[in-house]
Amino acid sequence: MNRKNRGYMRMLLGAAALLLAFACSKEEDVLPEQQKRMESYLTSTHTPRLVAEADVEEGTEQPYYTPLGNTVYRYIEGAYNPDREGRPEVTETSTVTIIFRAYEFSFTNIVTDGSRITLPYFTNDPDLEALFYGEEVGLTPGVWSFEPLVLNLRTDNILKGLRHALVGCRERDRVEAYLTYNMAYGDDYFSILGKQAPVAIFFTVQRVE
Repeated sequence: MNRKNRGYMRMLLGAAALLLAFACSKEEDVLPEQQKRMESYLTSTHTPRLVAEADVEEGTEQPYYTPLGNTVYRYIEGAYNPDREGRPEVTETSTVTIIFRAYEFSFTNIVTDGSRITLPYFTNDPDLEALFYGEEVGLTPGVWSFEPLVLNLRTDNILKGLRHALVGCRERDRVEAYLTYNMAYGDDYFSILGKQAPVAIFFTVQRVE
């Protein structure tokens, strides 16, 4: 290889290294950016507005979110209900029955009722069965099950973020879990979701065993 070609090759390798470094830095930026945007959403746009659990003022019943793992943000509706403590709690060895709706999260409010709801990418909520099998969505009948989902936390392959969100919940809890991409599908594409997509899973705990 002559001097001219060696110089050209070094230039190409340098450009490739620069592009690789840029791509890696962009990927490293994704997680903290998603965390920042989720926290901003929960504390400013979410209804009700939330505070981090650690920041709840003593003696108040401020609605709060709980950060879990790296990183899941969980909001339990009715967390201050005095009857809640007497209900069965989800542990890492529980079998849990849930009804859920899973969404690609765009850092905006998710509409769960009314005429213009936010469509989940996956659900077993029987309240949505007619919609998904109707003309608007056109899902082939029988493709999805709208029966309650039973999860054995000891053995079942479950999204890391959903597992984090389930442990500590109690029977009859209504829960919103917001998952950064690494707690959902990682760098993979899944269904209609984009790469490194953050996910929101809204679920009701029907039974804990």
